[in-house]
Amino acid sequence: MMTTCYIALGSNLDDPAAQIETAFQELDATGHTRLEARSSLWSSKPLGPQDQPDYVNAVCQISTSLMPAPLLDWLQSIERTHHRIKTRHWGERTLDLDILIYGDQQIQTERLTIPHPQMTLRNFVLLPLAEIAPQLIIAGEPVSNRADSIDQAGIFRIK
Repeated sequence: MMTTCYIALGSNLDDPAAQIETAFQELDATGHTRLEARSSLWSSKPLGPQDQPDYVNAVCQISTSLMPAPLLDWLQSIERTHHRIKTRHWGERTLDLDILIYGDQQIQTERLTIPHPQMTLRNFVLLPLAEIAPQLIIAGEPVSNRADSIDQAGIFRIK
């Protein structure tokens, strides 16, 4: 059985747009996931330390046969192939992949919280998500409504 999931992608090192485009391909290159939709690429200011380059962000919808923990493991393996190194909280990175939504499940473990607890507060998540799933309901409200009401300073669509 396949489950619909939404994944946030972000990068601000080593040609960020290419990192995101390659990650889209990798998300569609196995038998256990299928890329169903992808947003445009968006440029945003960094969250946290400002002494780093701007980010390129996107969101995609996938269908997967993986359960949440194995999906997280697989996404982290993709990050490692992109030479992701965690140096500081909210620091620069070659690739960040976050599970936003996994079907209709609510999960709270040491490693994983679904739905992603900060997604409704982040314009670099809501705007790309609204582009591909405007009617998706999060906490009782369509994503499009949340995107319309969030501060859009410092973010713009690049392609």
